[in-house]
Amino acid sequence: MTTERGSLLIVDDNADHRAELRHFLTSNGLTITEAEGGAAALALVDGRAFDLILLDVSMEGMSGMDVLKALRARHSAVDLPVIMATANDLSDDVVGALEGGANDYLTKPFDLPVVLARVRTQLSLKWAVDRIVDLEQSLAQRNAALEVANADLEDANRRMKRDLRAAAHVQEALLPHNLPLFGSATFAWKFRPCAELAGDLLNVFALDDRRVCLYVLDVVGHGVKAALLAVMVSRVLARLLSPGGQARPPNPDRLPSPIEVVAQLNREFPWDDQTQQYFTLVYGILDLETGDLCYVSAGHPGPLHLARDSAPRIHDTPGDPVGLGTDDYEECHLHLRQGERLYLFSDGVVDALTPDSKRFGPERLCRVLDENRSLPLLDGLERLTSALTSWCSPDLPHDDISILGVEML
Repeated sequence: MTTERGSLLIVDDNADHRAELRHFLTSNGLTITEAEGGAAALALVDGRAFDLILLDVSMEGMSGMDVLKALRARHSAVDLPVIMATANDLSDDVVGALEGGANDYLTKPFDLPVVLARVRTQLSLKWAVDRIVDLEQSLAQRNAALEVANADLEDANRRMKRDLRAAAHVQEALLPHNLPLFGSATFAWKFRPCAELAGDLLNVFALDDRRVCLYVLDVVGHGVKAALLAVMVSRVLARLLSPGGQARPPNPDRLPSPIEVVAQLNREFPWDDQTQQYFTLVYGILDLETGDLCYVSAGHPGPLHLARDSAPRIHDTPGDPVGLGTDDYEECHLHLRQGERLYLFSDGVVDALTPDSKRFGPERLCRVLDENRSLPLLDGLERLTSALTSWCSPDLPHDDISILGVEML
């Protein structure tokens, strides 16, 4: 065994014995300090650290057993191992030394290789224990640091959740809580984010005493980044459509066409290589006196028309998402008669998945709305959201769900 360099204190009132041990142990790589009596040994131990003590039992003045007793009052057998040296190996002396706290014993005259072996054994044990203690202390420090880090993380999570709830309230405030009141039509909507914040938004509001604006937008992605852009688009639309807005012509009797609105959005939200965001949008203007709808779909699912005398139909319209395409959009028209319904929705509705990845799909959407056409408009949307929840169960929908409906009375 290769012995690490250790610090030993030899306590013996016999100078020849000390010299013999010092010469042999020093030649084997150990650092030796000598004390010729018990009092001198205790003074040395109080002033410096030793790895091991070789202590003679029989000494003039303070005996080795008295020194051992004083050492054990200061240091445990683990912290400071002691090997007792005795001139006889009578069991009473050996037992007394071991019961007094000695770690091992040697007999005189010394068998130096045996001395070295027992010294190395005790040093190895001490260093192993010291290593364990160091690891335990290091582990305790790391655990304490981990507890602090966990506490900081929990605090950060609480702050983040609080901020997300506040942001969700801001986003919710942009939804149409005050629906337009017209005798010729009724409106309803459902909005269900897949997380705290949604990349979807929808709105319906009166532009004048006969026309309303309807839209559903869907920002690519989810979470805070998508929600911020959705809110920005909503605010820009409100600004563009307000009297004197960039999309409102000077003539108050002429409203901006859906193509003009989407073209302006393309200019307001061009592609950015850093953010890499874009959004889809279906935007329309409904004349409640005539039932005529003029709309544009920018990469978004087209409106679903629930007519009186024909099967439900989704009017798909080509067009690039805002931020990816040009101003080359197609303006489309629909006519709603009395008793007919129109729905604008995000792709989270048709793309809702079962746990084994089956898609809800446009055909099932049409069927659910058709089956519930006799219910009030909002109740029909409630049935649809329940069907979507059941379809995805036990999972939650993986995308935001937005749907806006209007019924001509």
